[in-house]
Amino acid sequence: MPIVRGKDIEVLFSASAIARRNLELAKEIAGHDYHDLLVISVLKGSFIFAADLIRAMHDVGLSPEVEFIFISSYGAGTSSGEVRVLRDIDNEVAGRDVLLIDDILESGKTLSFTRDLMLSRGAKSCSIAVLLD
Repeated sequence: MPIVRGKDIEVLFSASAIARRNLELAKEIAGHDYHDLLVISVLKGSFIFAADLIRAMHDVGLSPEVEFIFISSYGAGTSSGEVRVLRDIDNEVAGRDVLLIDDILESGKTLSFTRDLMLSRGAKSCSIAVLLD
């Protein structure tokens, strides 16, 4: 078993299985009729998954614009229920198709808040891709 921060961890999915799934997701995303696609990685957790998925998207012919947003619903180690934007995106979303990428879907509060925020700013659509739910 691999050791992370002094603890044994169980590998749930191999790197090759994750890479295959990323390619499948990229093909699924390419199958949608997205125009002017803006991919927004929800930080901090999503950055590795987002990088891998965006690379797979390029492999299937997509070249989305990429942004990062830092959203938090945590305080002192637990979910506070209050969702806040700690760092916003720089670009306009009005009239654009938006794809939010996050690593894990837990309560859904953060992604729901972020999706609603993008739609309130005029996004044409706002879809979500997560590694694990």
